[in-house]
Amino acid sequence: MDKLPLDLPEFQAGWVWLVGGGPGDAGLLTLYALHALRSADVLIYDALVGDDVLKLAREGCVLEYAGKRGGKPSSKQADISQRLIQLAREGKRVLRLKGGDPFVFGRGGEEALALVAGNIPFRVVPGISSGIGGLAYAGIPVTHRDCNSAVTFLTGHNASGIVPDNINWAGLAQGSPVIVIYMAIKHLGDIAQKLMINGRSADEPVGIVSRASTPAQQVLETTLGTCVEDVARSGIEPPALVVVGEVVRLRSGLDWMGAIDGRVLTSDPLNIKDQSDKVVSA
Repeated sequence: MDKLPLDLPEFQAGWVWLVGGGPGDAGLLTLYALHALRSADVLIYDALVGDDVLKLAREGCVLEYAGKRGGKPSSKQADISQRLIQLAREGKRVLRLKGGDPFVFGRGGEEALALVAGNIPFRVVPGISSGIGGLAYAGIPVTHRDCNSAVTFLTGHNASGIVPDNINWAGLAQGSPVIVIYMAIKHLGDIAQKLMINGRSADEPVGIVSRASTPAQQVLETTLGTCVEDVARSGIEPPALVVVGEVVRLRSGLDWMGAIDGRVLTSDPLNIKDQSDKVVSA
């Protein structure tokens, strides 16, 4: 690594580093993450880690895929954890690289506890969560003083692959002005109905961001009442984030990536009355 005005921790043999790879753009990696990529003997990566990130691994590093994708053949969590322990016991420097942040719906805590049980030393390197960084690339802030002073992050499915049944949907719908939902496309209709039944307006703005921060990024601006039909019509596919709330309207002023491509932004997006047109952009 180029000389830096800070001391980077040594990636020791027999250690596992649980590292967040950010939402997709390799430029959003932390210095510690880049250091790990350039030091590891073995890299165990998930389905949300992009090719540009993997290319940063040092020459000779062994890459092993251990991704999980809903509805597709996936590695079992217990097998992934055991593989990390096995490689560490062989004296390897093991990098477990996850999309986003390891501790934000990334099962990093489960893997870390398995390492503790196996008496394996580890380090956690946080990453930029897609629920913050990915939405920022879409021009949607998760907080804005004119819209909200609270935000809730939740997963669109539990360990069984269904909509979580331990969420207080009434409390969520009535208490959180902005809701960011990971892995929600499959159950979007059910989630939208739960929110509307418990008080959210069918006209409330919804943003859906697919493959956030990558060249394949797509953004759909829709509403809670029509989001399912609009997703089907747009062809947007997972991995995708869903954000519900007035902050979605700010995109007409904050779509900085669109502005690079020529979109004219407005300085007062919350006062634009007609928000009815559905917008899909790269």
